[in-house]
Parts: sequence; C-alpha cells; structure tokens
Amino acid sequence: MIRTPWRRREEPLDHAELRRLLPAPGDPELSSDRLRGLEEHLMTEIRNRTPDTAPDIAPDPLAGPPPAGAPAGDRASRPGRRSGRRPVLVGVGVAAALALAAAGVASLAGGPGGSGGSENPGRVAAPPAGAVPAPVVQVVRGSTAGLAGAVADISGAAARAELPEPGPGQFLYIRSEVSGLVSWEGSDGKNRSYVDKIHPREVWMSPDGAKGWLLEPHGKGTGRDGITLDDPEGGERTLNSPSHAYLKTLPTDPSLLLEKIYDETRGMGNGPDQQAFGTIGDLLREQVVPPKLAAGLYRAAARIPGVVLVDDSVDAAGRHGIAIARTDESDGSRTEWIFDRETFAYLGERTVQTRDAEGIRAGTVRGHTAVTGRAVVDALKQRPAGSAQGGDRAGAPAAPSAGT
Repeated sequence: MIRTPWRRREEPLDHAELRRLLPAPGDPELSSDRLRGLEEHLMTEIRNRTPDTAPDIAPDPLAGPPPAGAPAGDRASRPGRRSGRRPVLVGVGVAAALALAAAGVASLAGGPGGSGGSENPGRVAAPPAGAVPAPVVQVVRGSTAGLAGAVADISGAAARAELPEPGPGQFLYIRSEVSGLVSWEGSDGKNRSYVDKIHPREVWMSPDGAKGWLLEPHGKGTGRDGITLDDPEGGERTLNSPSHAYLKTLPTDPSLLLEKIYDETRGMGNGPDQQAFGTIGDLLREQVVPPKLAAGLYRAAARIPGVVLVDDSVDAAGRHGIAIARTDESDGSRTEWIFDRETFAYLGERTVQTRDAEGIRAGTVRGHTAVTGRAVVDALKQRPAGSAQGGDRAGAPAAPSAGT
C-alpha cells in the first residue's frame, strides 16, 4: 500500500474544536476479535471476508423470551465484522502474543506462505505446502425437532461425567486432532478449497492460566518444539480468556449463564446470537469444564435462536455422532458440536459451508476437530501415563484418553 506522507499544517490548530469533531480514541488493547484473527493466522491463511446474503434463522426451540442480557431487536447479522470468538490459545502471555501478531502481519504482507500483492488476496493458483483438497459433504438439514430431548441427554451425561481435577502444581492436558481452511481458488472458476492435513494439537495449562504450552508441529507458527502460553502478568480472566479456576466461579444455571454471555460479548462478532453460540463452543473445545457447568452451557446453548439438531456429523477422527449446530448468517458457515450417539460425550467440532459463498461451495468442510484426550499431568510437555510415551516429555502423539 502506498501511503501519502503526512504534511504539517502551516496555520495553528484549534485543538478544542478538533476534539469535538473527532471520535473518541479506541481501547488500546486488542479485542477478542483481533486476537482470534491473529491466532488463526498461525493455523490457517486467513482471507478477507465479504458477508453474503443471510439465510433464514430457525425459531427458538424452547419456549420463553430471549435472555435478559440479549439486546432487544438486535438479531440481524452485522456485515463486515469478523467473528469475535476468543482465541483458542488460552492464557497467551505478552511474548507469545507479540509472536502471534508478528506471524499474522507476515502472512498478510505476503511472507512465506502468504499471497503477496496479488489482485485477489487469499486466492491462489495452487494450494500451499501440506494442504489437501477440502472434503465436500452433503449438508444435512438441521431441525429443532428433537433438540430439547437431545440436549437433555447431553447435559445429563455431562453432569455425571467424572473428569480429572488438577492438584497444586499440576497441569491440564488436552489432545486434539485438527484441520482448518488455509486457502481457496476462485479466480479460475474452480472454487476449490484446501485445508490443513489433519494433525495433532496438544495443550498444557495450569489451573490458574498463568502457565501453559502449545505443541502443534504441523501448524503454522508453533515450530516443532511449540510455543509458550505463559501469562506472567496474570491477566484478568473472562469468558474470552478463561482458566480452569475461572470456570469454577461461573454460575451453572442456564438462564444466568446466557445472560452473562450476552452481556460480556455485547457488540462482538456477527450478531449477539452467533457470538453467544461461538463463545460457548470455545469454552467447550479446549478446556476441562466442570461437569455441572458443562451441563448448564449445553442447556443455555439450546435457548439461543437459530440453534438446531443435526442427525449426523463426523469429527476429525472419523467418529460419527449427533450435533448441536448453528449457522453464521454472515457467511453461511455452520458450526456443529458433535456428540456420541450412545454416551452423549463431546467428541469434537465441524464447520460446514451451507451455501455457495466467497468462493467456497456448499458442503465444503471448512474445519473440524476431535478431542482425543483430557488428563492431569505433573509438568508442562508431559503426557499422561499410559500414552504412547508413557508419561515422557512431548515428542510424539499421545494416546486418546477419556473425553468430556
């Protein structure tokens, strides 16, 4: 971009008048929207999004008015705004945040793996190294029929789950298989999308969020040894930057949870309902959520307008299950939380394009995950006993452990 040099005015300025004319300065801190974008640059090559026509929104499956925290009459999509979902990198410290920002800027500027100064940023003639054609599936129509019953089963199973509880000096460990959109074609009319090859992702977190480590050797920006998620300054914990200890302070009542979520995410993302659904999904994806809270979150999600039940979905490990889902009205992508049909345990997540938009054809799987292990370990980069390394430091994929 060519920038015109700033020129000093010859005449004196009326600073008081300028203050009245100019808008108030913004918050100097990075928003969760920006942080999410920077994290995604490490895992995928993010494209500029152009919102398309919004689809119809399914009715609220449960009786009753919207929660008190939901802005009245504010159900329309907000064109041109990127999702404000919190970063998956939980508790990222200052140094790590700067590294993430540098990686994101390098990608946008056309550094290694970037698109450079092409006329169609993000659209490339060939996929980047390590990418494969994105799967294309038949879009199974979602429905509110059966949603209430499925959520009752899922929340009941979550409330009864026996999950690991960390002690002093211990760490939570979560292992997943992940894949996400990295680039797509469109200038040649093929509209063929590409995704990362499915690969392991491992996260270690202290209960208070002060220490952590991310290992994703096949992901962009982490390297073979991983990156620190330490937060030595002990930043404030919120829904967009939670720790295990913070989750234990949240209410478990669905109404109170949803009110808090709408209130704390007001103005973020592509509308309040989509942002609320995304926030809950982020809390579930890479955390060990206390059982009663997990049950409350599922019940709260069922009250969000547009949430439906999908009869069949598949996670990144190839496991089939039912799904609680919602379509983002801004781009037609539907996020599906997948659960085992028999045990109703959380398996993973999938995002499917429901309509042709932005050069991505309907049915394209834009990304999916599979949680294959949750445990408590005694040190960073240590795997749980019984894994492939038998408790050794990280260096090879871990064996699955019990999920949520």
